[in-house]
Amino acid sequence: MLKLKQTVALSDVKIFAPIGYYPEEQILGNHFLVSIKVEFEAPMGDREELNRTINYERLYEIITTVMLPKRKLLESAVEEMLIQVYEGFDFVDFIEVGILKLNPAFGGDLANSEVKLTYVR
Repeated sequence: MLKLKQTVALSDVKIFAPIGYYPEEQILGNHFLVSIKVEFEAPMGDREELNRTINYERLYEIITTVMLPKRKLLESAVEEMLIQVYEGFDFVDFIEVGILKLNPAFGGDLANSEVKLTYVR
């Protein structure tokens, strides 16, 4: 019997959020790209049932909910997203969450900063 590994991901979800170390960043907000990638053993059979996969609409809800409140550090948002995915989908073998901050406050339109966490069972 085939053993399949399935990947479900949302990549580069564009979001504006009040996250930043400096108070003015939390007031003015910043632009971010958020990605979540999840892998799990895919059961053979009906591929038309949502309960046999990961609903990426739920991943989007996690992103938007976690990015909504003011925060100083991306690390706390990445960790909270990873935990919510882990707790919501206990069958996953791999989770990767990353946030790319566009044009961070340290200067220059050429730089981005990124924070990423990975869980592997």
